[in-house]
Amino acid sequence: ESEIRTDSGKLEQLWKSAHIIHLVDARISAGDESLTFIDAAAVQAALDTFVEGDRFFLGIGRDDKQPYFAWHTTWISAPEDDGTEEFEQRKYEGFKTLREVGGNLDADELALAMHSVGLANWHATHTHCARCGAKTVSDLGGTVRVCPQDATQHHPRTDPAVIVLVKDKDDRILLGHQPIWPDKRFSTFAGFVETGESFEECVSREVFEEAGVYASDINYLTSQPWPFPASIMIAFEAVTHRPEEARPDGTEITEVRWFSREDMKKAVAAEELLLPPTMSVARRMIQS
Repeated sequence: ESEIRTDSGKLEQLWKSAHIIHLVDARISAGDESLTFIDAAAVQAALDTFVEGDRFFLGIGRDDKQPYFAWHTTWISAPEDDGTEEFEQRKYEGFKTLREVGGNLDADELALAMHSVGLANWHATHTHCARCGAKTVSDLGGTVRVCPQDATQHHPRTDPAVIVLVKDKDDRILLGHQPIWPDKRFSTFAGFVETGESFEECVSREVFEEAGVYASDINYLTSQPWPFPASIMIAFEAVTHRPEEARPDGTEITEVRWFSREDMKKAVAAEELLLPPTMSVARRMIQS
């Protein structure tokens, strides 16, 4: 579909029949269990409330040949806070954060939502040229920003991060708790890949830094885009042969616990353990 992005006439034609995700402040048009799509006529009708914003071409459905776009905008005049607890809910009525609704979406809608939010986050924070400081404009269906002054193209940034399911020889898994999480929330270990570092080296470093154990038998599992704000999670499993040495670093991780399958079932049933959100690759790794 890259050739479509260079054809402004084709993009305009596709826009007229598109299913469009409306984004406001990185919140997406959605109900509790699915995305809410609008059409080009609805966008036009909303221009007395919202600024024109940016259009992002998301692609064409494989089966239904349906074009999909996102419309990223904000209010012409934002609703005024009336001081009530319900204000935030009323302000964003019809819109959900990706964390709120992501776990309820099917695979196709989750991919569209991830793509939309990731682009919206990047466009919102990369409004000026990194070379000359001039204001940039969106181009090629939202896949780049272009500097009118020096003609440079700026492409969306994705930050690679590893996420690791640590095991031992007795088929237990090691999970950690971060202080910023709710009480009783435990998950796998993760961290950003540093410059000049391979994924496997990052796995070893992060596991040792956060949990105090050395990782071996490192195997790739899967990956997942994670636009909070601009990551891709590269998932691995690894084995430690000295499980008794596991300890939290005290800063990023404040508690670590080993779980057998039976331990985890009992802890979840007793509500003594909160697992990561269902939309996350961490949850899928633990469940598997």
